[in-house]
Amino acid sequence: MASFSFGAGNAGKLLRIPLYMLGRVATLVIPRTSDVWVFGSAVGVADGALAVHRHATGAGERAIWLTGSADEDADARSRGIPFVRRHSLRGFWLTARARVIVITHGFGDVNRYAATGGVVVQLWHGIPLKRIGLDATVTTASPVPFARGAVARVLAALYRRTQGRIRVLPAASEIVRGRLESAFGLDTLRVPVAGEPRTDTLSQGAADERRARARARIGALLGEDPGPAPVVLYAPTWRDGAPDPAPPTGTELAALQALLAETGALLLVRSHHLGGSAAGGSAAAGAAAAGTASAAGIRPFGSDVVADITPLLPGFDALITDYSSLAFDAALVPLPTLFHAPDLAAYERSRGFYGTYADVAGDDAAHDWATLIDQLRGVLTDPGARAERTHRAERLSARVHAFRDGRNTERVYRAIRHALSPTERVS
Repeated sequence: MASFSFGAGNAGKLLRIPLYMLGRVATLVIPRTSDVWVFGSAVGVADGALAVHRHATGAGERAIWLTGSADEDADARSRGIPFVRRHSLRGFWLTARARVIVITHGFGDVNRYAATGGVVVQLWHGIPLKRIGLDATVTTASPVPFARGAVARVLAALYRRTQGRIRVLPAASEIVRGRLESAFGLDTLRVPVAGEPRTDTLSQGAADERRARARARIGALLGEDPGPAPVVLYAPTWRDGAPDPAPPTGTELAALQALLAETGALLLVRSHHLGGSAAGGSAAAGAAAAGTASAAGIRPFGSDVVADITPLLPGFDALITDYSSLAFDAALVPLPTLFHAPDLAAYERSRGFYGTYADVAGDDAAHDWATLIDQLRGVLTDPGARAERTHRAERLSARVHAFRDGRNTERVYRAIRHALSPTERVS
């Protein structure tokens, strides 16, 4: 898959303005029905949209998934979910008619030209650490080399207008609510602290049951049972279309391979779904180039293997990331997390963070592979080091997650019902 960038995306937005205008005219005359909810997600039949879909269906709502590929069609069919292609005429019609429109990434999750007028529920797809939306200059980056300031202002106005359609954007906690209000330009009433439906799976049932299910699923996806061996997930963030800034050198890769062999650990590398097949997967890419990926205990585990990683987090023994929101999800497990930030200063200047990076990563984030490998050794071999990282995760979870009862989806559903009928009480 080709790598996405904001510049290319913004060029597309400008070129599509006439289509948006035609869609707006159509939604003025097409009446909204009272009983259709449409769902979509950039990552497939997954994420928080799937959790809300299940709950809404159970509550008697007429729920239809809008798919974007043959694989998504097959997934929806296997789950018994009614579906329609989002870019088809039928997808346009259903989006234009739907009373409720549920998305996880952007309006392109459904039919983007027909969303005006419905009750839009933006579930988002993680607690932001890096700045997003209106808080990040990259969001309105000009795709043309001339009149950059004017084009950026036009894009910002379009973005604010588009996001203003959102009626419900649930937040995990008060601290997260402030970030989302700022990023999407929304008032407090539209951003209820209800929790994230996508993370309910990390709180439901007993911890040992969640781990057993996740390990079994990981083994099935890999085609090999890891048994009791430690399994580490490496998940760097998407870098706005840019490649990973510091893939391991031959020496560093050899040291990583030696540690994996010594501890019997397996390293799964998850490239971001918006990147190319090797984007963000520096360890896997490096191993593949060396022709020793299997021998080194390194496997690719991108979105082409599994769309939604969240339910699998209890099956891992450690997480390595840089600036990904996955660190907040992992904190619910709680999962020992290591931070590898070789370009921290440059990233902070170009993208920026909510709060400081040390608030999340601590003051010992690794800036090179040698340090990271040493820290990973500690987590895999030293119970004290592992316990300390686990306690860090627990403290982080307490800061950013207001709820850990597995009932976020219920609260979000009530918030949607309240948006439809303000007299309904949300508690």
